[in-house]
Amino acid sequence: MKYNIRPLKIKDWDMAMQLAWDTFLVYEAPEYEPEGVKNFHEFVKGEELKNMFALGAYKAWGAFDENGVIVGVLGVRSNWHISLLFVEPSLHHQGIATSLLKIVFREAAEDCATEMTVFSSPFAVPFYHKMGFTDMGREKTTDGIRYTPMSIQITDLEQ
Repeated sequence: MKYNIRPLKIKDWDMAMQLAWDTFLVYEAPEYEPEGVKNFHEFVKGEELKNMFALGAYKAWGAFDENGVIVGVLGVRSNWHISLLFVEPSLHHQGIATSLLKIVFREAAEDCATEMTVFSSPFAVPFYHKMGFTDMGREKTTDGIRYTPMSIQITDLEQ
């Protein structure tokens, strides 16, 4: 199936963050402390990130099915740091996350970025390794959120 990938619009925001939250509950929350679950909920459901997006200080893309339903979301901070990458659980391993990431690599290169970073969840570390990211350190926990800091050199990617 082909998915339409495009920058999110403000009307897409709540649906995109619901996808992120629902997917987080399946793959991440069971291994997190309650503090981490609470903090992630505030991150995706609170007003701060939505306001940053509305002001253009946060970028996000979505993958949409033929019915216009969002099935994948990727968000980056202004310094090309990935802070969200989630795909509808029933559609994992169909190339949606890879397609989202490749579009964002292109956008970053056009913006003259040389590096992209991510604080990968434990579940996503193998995916990011497969995409060419390398660990910048060991797994850490901050505010109850578990992550491995990773990076990739944009200049080394084939466009």
